[in-house]
Amino acid sequence: MRRTKLVIALVTLCAAGAMLLLAFRGEGDAQVRGGQVDLLARVVAAEAEGEPYQGQVAVAAVIMNRVKSRQFPNTLSGVVFQPHAFESVTNGLIWRRSPSSAAYAAARDAINGYDPTYGCLFFWNPSKPVSGWIWSRQIAVRIGSHVFAR
Repeated sequence: MRRTKLVIALVTLCAAGAMLLLAFRGEGDAQVRGGQVDLLARVVAAEAEGEPYQGQVAVAAVIMNRVKSRQFPNTLSGVVFQPHAFESVTNGLIWRRSPSSAAYAAARDAINGYDPTYGCLFFWNPSKPVSGWIWSRQIAVRIGSHVFAR
């Protein structure tokens, strides 16, 4: 179990490093943005598979809202790979799930500013075990099986 967690942590760090290298290699905006769309689509696939399209966009929008917030890292990879921020990153699911065309479209829509959460910074599935702290956040909207909060 401990070895599995170490392998997952190393894979996550390597992926974060690869994303940072793409961002700092001086590649064109389109290529860097393509890497961002792929990373965001992976999180959408892992966190919101089976959700309605608006729910997939909402998950991606929360991540984009965090990038804009002073409370979180100011890069997409910084937000995604923030320790323990997303269960699918912690357990490596983002690398085992292939994003669908809907996940890519949801990621692109969120990057382009579509936000069905109206600025939320948090989401969770209330039917799954979560930290009690999260319930202190003000719920703004429910989409599919997730709630979105400020």
